[in-house]
Amino acid sequence: MLPDLQHLIHLQELDSAIDRAKRRIAEIPGVQEALESRSATSAAAVQAVKDRIAATNTSRREIEREVAAVQGRLSKYKDQLMAVKTNKEYQAMQTEIATAEGLVRSHEDRLLDLMEAGEEESGDLKAAEAAMTSEQAAIVTEQKALDTEKANLEAELTRLTGERAELGAQISKESLAIFERAGHGRKGIAVAEAKDGLCTVCHVRLRPQIFNDVRRNAAIIQCESCTRILYYVPPAASAPTAQS
Repeated sequence: MLPDLQHLIHLQELDSAIDRAKRRIAEIPGVQEALESRSATSAAAVQAVKDRIAATNTSRREIEREVAAVQGRLSKYKDQLMAVKTNKEYQAMQTEIATAEGLVRSHEDRLLDLMEAGEEESGDLKAAEAAMTSEQAAIVTEQKALDTEKANLEAELTRLTGERAELGAQISKESLAIFERAGHGRKGIAVAEAKDGLCTVCHVRLRPQIFNDVRRNAAIIQCESCTRILYYVPPAASAPTAQS
């Protein structure tokens, strides 16, 4: 195989590897933001339960204050009941007492409901905190993995870039210029395998003479359709059978 062609094939492999590393490095900040969003979501779930508990406790305190006030009035009514002088006043006071007692019962029923809600919310809080702890542990693990991956990618990118520079120095300026032009505007893919008479990238059929020339791998030949540099991989020799 022509040395320049062999070097260009390797150069394409390096460029593709460099592109993959750069794209992955560029993706990592987005993945990290997603992790932070997950962390914030789990923390928000815990805070939401705490807010519900705080609201329930506030309601309980308000009702307890109201019960105390009504019970105070009820005690006063009962004291006043002993001092009434007419049947009409007695009946009116009994009505006030009955109303106050009904209000106390209503508030006590509401307090029982709030106590049950508080017990349920306490369980919800434990579950939310356990879920948050588990999620945070997973996020820390994933974050460390991302940090390690990024460091490895950056080291690999440095190595690949250095190897590319060394390889580029071994290629003729003319061949390197063709490579750069062919890759421009084509996602950096400047080299393509020719197989079964086709360019495997643009899938256009090559003229028979062109394909025959490409099969020799003895010159820099470009696809007439996409202008990529073509090369040919000979079929692997079949292994000899036991009988032969």
